[in-house]
Order: sequence, then structure tokens, then C-alpha cells
Amino acid sequence: MSESGERRTPGKGLINGLAVTLKMLVKPTITQQYPDVEPDLPPRSRGVIALLEENCTVCMLCARECPDWCIYIDSHKEEVVVPGAARARQRNVLDKFDIDFSLCMYCGICIEVCPFDALHWTPEFEYAETDVLDLLHDKSRLGDWMRTVPPPPAHDVLGEPSKEESAAARKAAGPGAATAAQTARPPVRPEQAP
Repeated sequence: MSESGERRTPGKGLINGLAVTLKMLVKPTITQQYPDVEPDLPPRSRGVIALLEENCTVCMLCARECPDWCIYIDSHKEEVVVPGAARARQRNVLDKFDIDFSLCMYCGICIEVCPFDALHWTPEFEYAETDVLDLLHDKSRLGDWMRTVPPPPAHDVLGEPSKEESAAARKAAGPGAATAAQTARPPVRPEQAP
């Protein structure tokens, strides 16, 4: 007897399982002819990692956080003369940025920790090589993948505006103008109502 008090038919589970198996046996299979027919993938699927070199500040966060240690970065310091500054400033210049895709496990940690959006997922997945040593992609090859990066999704109109949008709205409104956050009132809960 079951917990609800009704009797079970012996072998009912076995019969249900065999019915599913028989149904799948007679159902036609769907085979995708991959090399001849392009697969229909979601636009933001994970393929290869692309590098936007001008956004990279050589902070090394991606290389430090990578669990496989498959990112290799090298840089040098360059002096930048700023007009009106007391002394020249230094900035890092990216010399080498390599990702070894034979070691990469495509976890996406490097993309998540990048504070300047220098790394992006691309839906491109056809980059197989005949030699495993050719899976070491340098910064020029990683930069070539940027053309396949889809644009970011549209901002949620009901969501909170970004910091940049808020700053632009404050600047356009002028000094002393009330911001949207100051004019919006939080909802009153029933227990707070007078």
C-alpha cells in the first residue's frame, strides 16, 4: 500500500518504463548534418573568448583568477606626459596577451572579473586546429574574434538607470535640480500606513 492508502499494481512502473522505450524506438530521429548545415545556436552562446585590446589595462586579474592558468600576459611601463601635470605619469602597455585554449575550460571567470570589459564571449565555435600547439591564440587573433561579439542586450526600461545615465541626466538638468531618485517615493507597506 502507498502512503495515501491505495494499492499499487505490481509491475506498473516497469510497464510505464517499457512504454516510454517503445515510443522512442518508433519515433524518427532528428540528425543535424553539421558540416553541411550550420547549427541554429542562440546568439549569446559561449564559443571562443575575444579580446578588446584598447580596454585592457594589464591589471592581471584575468590571469590571476584563471583556475587553469591558461592566460599569459606581458607588459611594459610607458611614460605619458600630461600637459599641466607636475610630472609624467606611467601607464602599462600590453605586449603579450595569449590564451591557451587547449587548457581553457571555458568557465568564464576571466570575463567576469575583467573590470574594463576587455574580454567577451563570442558565439564562434569553429576554431579547431590540426595541431594542439596552434590553440595558443595571441592578442591579434583574439582581437579578430571581436567582430563576432553580439551587441549587449537592451537596458531594462523598468530597471534602475546606469551610473552613466544618471550622471548625464544630472549634468543636463543643471545644479540644484531634483534627481529621479529624490523625487521617487518608496512604496508604503500596510503596516507603515498611518
